[in-house]
Amino acid sequence: MTSPTVRPSTLGELRASGHVHRSVKDEIRQNLLAALRDGIDPWPGIVGFDDTVVPQLERALLAGHDVVLLGERGQGKTRLLRTLPLLLDEWTPVIAGSELGEHPYDPITPASIRRAAELGDDLPVAWRHRSERYAEKLATPDTSVADLVGDIDPVKVAEGRSLGDPETIHFGLVPRAHRGIVAVNELPDLAERIQVSLLNVMEERDIQVRGYTLRLPLDVLLVASANPEDYTNRGRIITPLKDRFGAEIRTHYPTQLDDEIAVIEQEAQLQSRVPDFLLEILARFTRLLRESTSVDQRSGVSARFAVAGAETVAAAAMRRGAVLGEADPVARPVDLGTVVEVLRGKVEFESGEEGREFEVLDHLLRRATADAARTRLAGVDLGPLVAAVEQGRPVVTGDRITAKALLDELPDLPVLDVVAERLGADGIGTRAAAVELALEGLYLARRIAKHADDDGAAVYS
Repeated sequence: MTSPTVRPSTLGELRASGHVHRSVKDEIRQNLLAALRDGIDPWPGIVGFDDTVVPQLERALLAGHDVVLLGERGQGKTRLLRTLPLLLDEWTPVIAGSELGEHPYDPITPASIRRAAELGDDLPVAWRHRSERYAEKLATPDTSVADLVGDIDPVKVAEGRSLGDPETIHFGLVPRAHRGIVAVNELPDLAERIQVSLLNVMEERDIQVRGYTLRLPLDVLLVASANPEDYTNRGRIITPLKDRFGAEIRTHYPTQLDDEIAVIEQEAQLQSRVPDFLLEILARFTRLLRESTSVDQRSGVSARFAVAGAETVAAAAMRRGAVLGEADPVARPVDLGTVVEVLRGKVEFESGEEGREFEVLDHLLRRATADAARTRLAGVDLGPLVAAVEQGRPVVTGDRITAKALLDELPDLPVLDVVAERLGADGIGTRAAAVELALEGLYLARRIAKHADDDGAAVYS
């Protein structure tokens, strides 16, 4: 792209440059087709939708449809909507100083039409970046028509204009997104009478304020997100509005374990090192929660649960490092217990499970740990480690045991090197985490015992 400093600054210069005016939907269509032809991923950061949601969304955009994404919480609906501006032109010309950012070739407000007629080819042109052409609104019950469409501005009336003058209108979010994208999150939470105000915007592309119609041929792409639960519990999308959306696309949680792990790695802000096998355990734990009959599946188990779990585990390792003086703390399986304690409130349980929440979470976390240990250490003969523990060498671990102290309790066994190599352990912290996973796997397979001592530490014996 050329620098903004050398772009046309007047309408005459813009015409001379050969610039072509395109609608927002045509702009998105042509840029999406170009990306697909060139093998460029139009959806950076979107994981697990390659064969399902993304093709459906691309077809909807190519058809020029307004879109509503329907899915449970934490499925990446908002993240997906926020990638749409990447399909707009990086820079676009607007009438300098215009309230709605109109294209110099196509003024639509009375003020801009008047300026264009008076100045002709000298009409000043500014350039707007695509990041400024995306507007997002979280639907709440107190959202008003004025917020979305507009209302009479008393200040403009006080300046001497009459109430019937279109220039007394203070435009709302949708008109101000002219030549851009409007995203409404949790659309069913809008009161039904507020949803009605969007009907004309979506079909006739005009707005009505305080009893008179100001014909504004708005050029917007309207997208929205909704939770299926909202249709019956908190609200609904009124039928005429649903009919005006050209596409309704269902989102979903990651279908593959690798995608679940990729989401955690992408989104989590980790303050200390977390081995990849611990991330796998958290991903498995989240997937087991989504399958559990004890959990309210209508509410869903958000991907944010696994992300917050990884951040919590990393924080537990950092705290241990500060208390015990570890310079480079690494998360270990013993830190997984903090996930159950801290994040229990992020999961909605069925009404019959009251009082059993901790038991359910702890059981599913054990299952996830056992599955990960069995998969990661398949084919490794852990018999020498079992024999060493049975011969009276108990191993103590916990949040007050350093990685070095844990390793010093163990004899020099070749199998420990095999475990470390299999789990990619390249240092004291990661080696201790790998050994601890092997011990926990043996305990969950009932090959060794485990109990808590007087200090709350875990003793494998």
